[in-house]
Amino acid sequence: MTADYKTPGSDTTAPDGPVADESGTLRPADAPRLDPRPVYRPKIDAASSRAFGRPGGVTGSFAPSDARRESEPSVKVGAPDPVLAEAFGRPDGEVDTIQRDPHEKPATTAVAAPPADPWRDPDAGVELGSPALHAEEHSRPPAPALSAREVLFGGKVAPKALVALGGIALAIGLVGGLLAAVITADRSSLTSQSVTLVQGGGEEDLGQSPVAQVADAVLPAVVSIQVAVGDQGSTGSGVVIDGAGYIVTNNHVISAAATAPDGGKIQVIFSDGTKAEAQIVGRDIKTDLAVLKVAADNLTVAELGKSGDVQVGEDVVAVGSPLGLSKTVTRGIVSALHRPMRLSGEGSDTNAVIDAVQTDAAINHGNSGGALVDDTGRVIGINTAMLSESGGSVGLGFAIPIDDVTTVAQTLIRDGRMHHPDIGVNARTVVNDDTSGAQVANVRSDSPAARAGIVENDVIVKVGDRTVTSADELVVAVNLQKIGEPVRLQLIREGRLVDVDVTPASD
Repeated sequence: MTADYKTPGSDTTAPDGPVADESGTLRPADAPRLDPRPVYRPKIDAASSRAFGRPGGVTGSFAPSDARRESEPSVKVGAPDPVLAEAFGRPDGEVDTIQRDPHEKPATTAVAAPPADPWRDPDAGVELGSPALHAEEHSRPPAPALSAREVLFGGKVAPKALVALGGIALAIGLVGGLLAAVITADRSSLTSQSVTLVQGGGEEDLGQSPVAQVADAVLPAVVSIQVAVGDQGSTGSGVVIDGAGYIVTNNHVISAAATAPDGGKIQVIFSDGTKAEAQIVGRDIKTDLAVLKVAADNLTVAELGKSGDVQVGEDVVAVGSPLGLSKTVTRGIVSALHRPMRLSGEGSDTNAVIDAVQTDAAINHGNSGGALVDDTGRVIGINTAMLSESGGSVGLGFAIPIDDVTTVAQTLIRDGRMHHPDIGVNARTVVNDDTSGAQVANVRSDSPAARAGIVENDVIVKVGDRTVTSADELVVAVNLQKIGEPVRLQLIREGRLVDVDVTPASD
């Protein structure tokens, strides 16, 4: 089937099939032709039309040019203000304006020759010449010279008075110079014969301090002890305890001489410098005490105190020969009581545990055997040991209580040897969450402990009235007992508290 149709503006009959429309787009021949879409125009209210619409009488997009000129207000330019015209107008007689034609070449003007004046020429060289201005010279009449009197006093002082004033001033200067020379005569020299130093003191001053009084009372009773074994020597201290020549000291001070195969020499030096040979009366390695005897008369005997009177915090004085320095006095306090301290060391057979008095009075090597004295001058202990990591005094000194010293020294003087109570056990310190004390390591057969039924691993916590918290304290507690007198021991066995009675025997 074919259809005949004409394209707009053409009388050509289109062949069958798609044909091009006015815009050149191919479309099927039988495609219906659609009407153009209606244009949507929104309704505009009168107020918007008046505000944004065309003015009356205008049909196009823009008003005619003549209409715009007629509608524009005309501007009339009047004469400028006289003040502004004077400030910004052209000067009289000038026709040029400020603006110049950029294409116009500036007119060349002749440059005036530079002035001949070198002061106005920046390139002029340096030269000497006459000044720019010449001052006029005026002649002055000659005048007489002024005298000193006229300058100083205006001619009002007579010459004689001026001479008198000069003489007075000279005399005052001479007198002042002489006085200054006399006053400062000694200042020109470093030495002087007029200086006398004044010292205070005397019987009218305050009396001796307590430490000085104690030192005066005790120093004569404290001696230095020198021990020589072959070519070896050592120094210690001692205290005179009896007028017959008995002196107490530490065993470790004289043990080298006591144990030497060929014997040794012990010499005692008193505070006045007197020397005397000493013999060993007796010594006790378990208390680190020894007694010597010298043949000397008129000895100053130390006054002995009691351990029960010693209190923590009281003032004490340590007297001895530290490092070989005899008659040395140091001061401190009692830091603690009943401090178990084990004593043993190389070069000595001492094997002791003492119930020590602790003090912060300085104690050094050589103080051993010296006196620890209270503020009344009584001996309350024999200085024996110190604790120090550096080897010097750090305020931890220990002394044997005077009650133990008295008992041991008295026994050695009477019998020459000392016996101690013993229960026959060896112990080690034990500390745990449940208790602390001395755990029995072994029990000697047929000993007081074995007869009382004490066995290994029992932990002894009390001996008599003395609480035991370590193995060393067990030794101290047993030494406080008497031989042959029963004492109650409290111990822990398999978690149970057990009391047993033990009768110490002699060692």
